[in-house]
Amino acid sequence: MTLDLQTRRNLELLESARGDKRHSLVAVLDQTRTPMGSRLLKTWLNQPLLHLDDLRLRQQDVRVFFDSGLERASLRTALGQIGDLQRLANRALNGNITPRELLALRHTLSAIPALAEFSALLPNPDPIPGLADVAELLATAIEDDPPTVLGRGPTIRSGFSDELDDHHRRAREAREWIANLERLERERTGIKSLKVGYNKVFGYYIEVTTAALATAERDRGDVLPTEYIAKQSISNATRYFTPQLKEFETIVLTAEETLRSLEASIYKRIVSQVAASADRLLTAAAAIAYLDVIATFAEVAVRNRYVQPDLTNDGELTIIAGRHPTLENLVPRGEYVPNDAILNDDQRIIILTGPNMAGKSSWLRQVALIVLMAQIGSFVPADSARIGLVDRV
Repeated sequence: MTLDLQTRRNLELLESARGDKRHSLVAVLDQTRTPMGSRLLKTWLNQPLLHLDDLRLRQQDVRVFFDSGLERASLRTALGQIGDLQRLANRALNGNITPRELLALRHTLSAIPALAEFSALLPNPDPIPGLADVAELLATAIEDDPPTVLGRGPTIRSGFSDELDDHHRRAREAREWIANLERLERERTGIKSLKVGYNKVFGYYIEVTTAALATAERDRGDVLPTEYIAKQSISNATRYFTPQLKEFETIVLTAEETLRSLEASIYKRIVSQVAASADRLLTAAAAIAYLDVIATFAEVAVRNRYVQPDLTNDGELTIIAGRHPTLENLVPRGEYVPNDAILNDDQRIIILTGPNMAGKSSWLRQVALIVLMAQIGSFVPADSARIGLVDRV
């Protein structure tokens, strides 16, 4: 259907004349549960169909959930667990998806299987492709609470990568060894004042005061192990290191950078695997969006007492007790005064008269909106409606 910009504004499809979205047609119809469904509904509103067969298929699907309140409620609950699959798939395809977004994708994929049974209820279902492999990958690869940005905390789940786990283990053992070194060296040398310290210039060191060393040597002879290598002399002490301390120092000081680099490499591979499934993800997103809009049309129709219009190609327009879909929600329930509209081969023009503020323009918009709603597959606010498809408003 052709809808020029001024017509869209006058019909207040996406916002009212004052720019208020609450009083637009989309505010009435958009009770969707997913971002994809909301976008699809807006697309349909701006692109009403002209093909009778396609519209009747949509009507049949809406009727399924219109007639079954239990199934409709269960489906809408299940849809509430679905994230923005379309956006997440595109971000993976572009390679800029964050760890938290991969977690959101994981949660969404785990909720998708529940939707398949509802899709199967439709006479003409859009199949939701299997995504168990992607769900399994993310379940085994991504932590339950990853950081917002890669590198600011653990992202890859333990057990997914032997190489990463080995680096984590070595770094953990090195830190534990250094943490216990002071106690072990005090026991080995008998010098109770021995300290293990660290500074940015020399790294980790073992410090022995001159007085303590002299006392120990006087009492027990040479007490320092042969692997002690003098690193720095200060006024009252000497600082040493050992080859093993140097080895573990290297592991500890490079662990963060090494782990960050390794995790980034693994993360990139995971994203590439997800991106390879983007076609299936986007197909699933489209099927879920359709299911969402169809269930929404049914929900809105039940709430607002809409009826299924009879669609034809004969040019007839008969609306009995039609109501303006937006205005009727602005007055107390039952107070809106419905109006008929009848156009056919014998009567192609209606001359509408009345005083200012009597509702002439509202009636014109009401007729146009009912026709537009019918041509996106929605039920309409009327007691009955027979609508011959139009190609322009």
